[in-house]
Amino acid sequence: MASRRKKEFGGGSPLVYFLALAAVALTVGPVLYGALGGFRSNEQLARDPAGLPDPWVFKNYSNVISNPDFWHYAVNSTVIALITTVVAVLFGVMAAYPLARYQFKFRESLFMVFVLGLLFPAAVAIIPLFILVTRDLSMGNTWWGVALPQAAFALPITVVILRPFLMAIPKELEEAALIDGASRIGIFRWLALPLSVPGLITTGVLAFVGSWNAYLLPLLLLQDDMRTLPLGVADYSTEHSADTAGVLAFTTLAMIPALLLFLTMQRRIVGGLQGAVKG
Repeated sequence: MASRRKKEFGGGSPLVYFLALAAVALTVGPVLYGALGGFRSNEQLARDPAGLPDPWVFKNYSNVISNPDFWHYAVNSTVIALITTVVAVLFGVMAAYPLARYQFKFRESLFMVFVLGLLFPAAVAIIPLFILVTRDLSMGNTWWGVALPQAAFALPITVVILRPFLMAIPKELEEAALIDGASRIGIFRWLALPLSVPGLITTGVLAFVGSWNAYLLPLLLLQDDMRTLPLGVADYSTEHSADTAGVLAFTTLAMIPALLLFLTMQRRIVGGLQGAVKG
């Protein structure tokens, strides 16, 4: 009986392929619907919501591209995402290095603090963050006011992923570098960082995509011309509620940069996560 069950639900069974196809359909389906819907007119969407463009309408995408507000939103999202990525990766690798290479009291307890940080999303502390950023730091409606909290919440996953890469570096290489006269900072700069590039790329992409898709924190802290693309999508859909095709085109263009980055770096991300698990 056990062997029969294993045969029915093995890695190559039809059930596994069916579930995989269902997961792909649920994931890719809405993206394709939105992208194709942007090439249709509102009359086509009303007549046949699930149909294909006939004829293809390019005006929706051209209207979005020629809209200056779209580019304002895109610039804000790009700058905030880049700041978030740089700060999260830089401080994350600086925190992960001593937790991986040095022996000191409460090292594992300190690492568990970062692990527990994975359990607390930004929404948990959104009100204290709003007060801290706007009143105490006077950084409301600025790129840094959004990027720094986002980087802080990206630190736990960054440290958790990078630590195994740094722990996997052979001690012999570090000892040889010390014999050759390298300093601790030199070992970190010229040895640890190059050997942990897959982990750095993985955490960088995750931080960038997370910042690009962030909605709640920018909603509270940004106004007018400082708003990001997710907020721009919400504003555009409200202002053009009757233009469903235009909203779909705006939404599709807004998610393309993060989607392309993730797809381009997919192999490196998988390799980085595998290295973290093996470590």
